[in-house]
Amino acid sequence: MASASLQGSVPAISAIRSSFSYTSSINTTSMVTLTKSPANDRRNRRNLRCHAMVQQAVQGAPAAYAKEMERLSAKESLLLAFKDSGGFEALVTGKTTDLQQIDVNERITSLERLNPTPRPTTSPFLEGQWNFEWFGSGSPGLFAAKFIFQRFPSTLANLSKMDVVIKDSKANVTANLKLLNSIESRFILSSNLTVEGPLRMKEEYVEGIFESPTVIEEMVPQQLKGAFSQAVTTVQQLPVPIRDVVASGLKVPLSGTFQRLFMISYLDEEILIIRDTAGLPEVLTRLEVPASSVAEPLTEYES
Repeated sequence: MASASLQGSVPAISAIRSSFSYTSSINTTSMVTLTKSPANDRRNRRNLRCHAMVQQAVQGAPAAYAKEMERLSAKESLLLAFKDSGGFEALVTGKTTDLQQIDVNERITSLERLNPTPRPTTSPFLEGQWNFEWFGSGSPGLFAAKFIFQRFPSTLANLSKMDVVIKDSKANVTANLKLLNSIESRFILSSNLTVEGPLRMKEEYVEGIFESPTVIEEMVPQQLKGAFSQAVTTVQQLPVPIRDVVASGLKVPLSGTFQRLFMISYLDEEILIIRDTAGLPEVLTRLEVPASSVAEPLTEYES
């Protein structure tokens, strides 16, 4: 009976094995079919893309940091080159050497290629008060400055600094002069700025003003004090309308006379670099705290 029972169970075991094999076959086929479905293909591709993006982000962070460090280093290098060349006074008096000039120009180019502002003409960083640090050889600003020093000895006339205030699409350039080391005067050149592209602007000069000089009496040379007192007395005796005109300075209208195009090749919160149509650079450094970078941009350029 045990033999008969065992023999009878063999077909049953075979049937179970066959059933299990069939079920496994179905499950395996289903899994293969599921893996090859379009939905899973899309999911796999999406997972691969996410993985690639994560890798790119992880690799991009050090790259962005390295580029920013390179930019800051290039900026410090340029400022150091200005100092080594003698600064603004050495430039306008013609005391900078050819080696110093080419060294500064090389560092200007190195910084320009790292410009962090893609649309500088409409950036809030553009507005503010800027100090002229460097003029390219042959630029109008350098020509005007050299004209003063070539016509007058440094003991007679001295151009101490030049700065510009940019606000509401207007620019006011101020040149500070000192005569005889005791008479201070300013020349102010006002102009209108028009945005013509993400990098390009047009400047149209409006007016030039020679302000009445301010005399530092204690600095007047002894041999000139008599003439100075006589001049003051003469001015005080002038009729009021004429005296007011003298006090307000000499105004020279320039509307429709002069204009120029320039390109902003670099702009951040501290340095502004522009180039004229001849490619000559002018470098300016900010004299005040910049406006917030989240401020509203300036008017968009005309197409």
